[in-house]
Amino acid sequence: MISHPVILAFRGSVRCWRHRSVIKAALEASDISGCRWYSTPIRVGVTDMEEILARVVVPLPTYETRDKSPPPPESNSLEFMHFYRSLGKEDKLDFLTKLSQDFGVDHKSVSELAVKLLDNQLRDLSTILQAEDRLRYSLTPRYKQLLNHISRVENGVKFLVDLRADVLEIISSKTSESPQMRDLSGTLKSLLSEWFSVGLLRLERITWQSPCEILQKISQYEAVHPMRNWTDLKRRVGPYRRCYAFTHAAMPGEPLVVLHVALTEDISDNIQSIVREFATLDSEEDVNKINAAIFYSISSTQAGLQGVELGNYLIKRVVRELQSEFPHMAQFSSLSPIPGFSSWLQGLLSQCRKEGRGSDLLSGQEWKEVEQATDSSPGSPAVDALRKLISTSEWMRSERLSRVLEPALMRLCAWYLYGEKRRGYALNPVANFHLQNGATLWRLNWLGDTSPRGVANSCGIMVNYRYFLNETSKNSALYLQNKVITASDQVLGLVSQFQRNSKL
Repeated sequence: MISHPVILAFRGSVRCWRHRSVIKAALEASDISGCRWYSTPIRVGVTDMEEILARVVVPLPTYETRDKSPPPPESNSLEFMHFYRSLGKEDKLDFLTKLSQDFGVDHKSVSELAVKLLDNQLRDLSTILQAEDRLRYSLTPRYKQLLNHISRVENGVKFLVDLRADVLEIISSKTSESPQMRDLSGTLKSLLSEWFSVGLLRLERITWQSPCEILQKISQYEAVHPMRNWTDLKRRVGPYRRCYAFTHAAMPGEPLVVLHVALTEDISDNIQSIVREFATLDSEEDVNKINAAIFYSISSTQAGLQGVELGNYLIKRVVRELQSEFPHMAQFSSLSPIPGFSSWLQGLLSQCRKEGRGSDLLSGQEWKEVEQATDSSPGSPAVDALRKLISTSEWMRSERLSRVLEPALMRLCAWYLYGEKRRGYALNPVANFHLQNGATLWRLNWLGDTSPRGVANSCGIMVNYRYFLNETSKNSALYLQNKVITASDQVLGLVSQFQRNSKL
């Protein structure tokens, strides 16, 4: 009878040879010479990962030789990439955990240098500055050098963008609570922010004559108003429409962030007139009918670039582009969804019902109309009926209910955008994005999006964030520094109505 350890060893040997063949085949397919092959069978596990990392993550050069040490061989970067791509989800977690924990900052060295810096505070400035520089250098994670070199090989930047997407998913799913994993994400973000700085990005207008691959990706990446077919896509890059994307030389053919613009006579108050109107599909643009630019969709396509500011720069570049094409154009505005409003409202109703404060949200007359329309009793039954209406979108089928709910939902939505905060800034992510850019919270639009998605997410309400170009810098500074939201009289009036009717 074969012993259990022998069976485990045999299984491990089979796995390691299978893994070795995967990496070797990938490297041979890339016609890479000079790569170090595995000399003994290894398995996908702790030993395997330790061996790979020990080989490819070379020690940081000493402070004195930091500018003189030759770079590690390119094969290190390629081996790391191929190995990582061959791993399953759980193995990737283990691999990234080991990378971040065992090949990060040398904390002992940092502590020693910090003590030396304190001891040198009474010495001359030159000595202090050198001690500070040594300490700064010691804070470099050991793996940062590898990441830098990966960016220089073919498809290396795209690999690192996807790698950070994996790290962010691990963090957001709480699969790992490791602070070193967050530090790895921060290091990647810092590097990507340098590589994707606005000066290195290319603004590209997407038209029906653009390469098919780009058009297909534009359709696939559309996250705000999904496209139904190729005709829909043709409309969105055709007359009275503009589509722009930022691209980067390191990721050819890959749009990074995409902005869709409608050219209209006035500032639009509903999305259906933009994404469902096909009358002008083959018409010629009449410049006299173009007075406003409506930013109705902006989508970031790379999860790994989260936190790397691209969208705000794209809007500013597009404004300059449109001003060049239409010098008379003076109206710039978004037509934005309000994701999260319905779920926030459900939570608010639930909380008020639990605390017996349902009457705080609607006026007495509004509650009476809700009770009559839903055949419910006053108090908790009416609150439950309203929650059901909102969750099922049934109120949209009744003109009476729609008329009853309009004033209440509009003022609640105004408060959600203006008054609900996270760390002093707007809770709603879309609002936060445009307000950071210096836009004005300008107009709420009742039934601005009557699609099932629009009704489910925001009770069909949409919002215009207006860009007054001579005020954006001031508004942005007020918001970022003092957390002040610039809003129109319409919005502030709705907020005042909410405050009068509610006791929150």
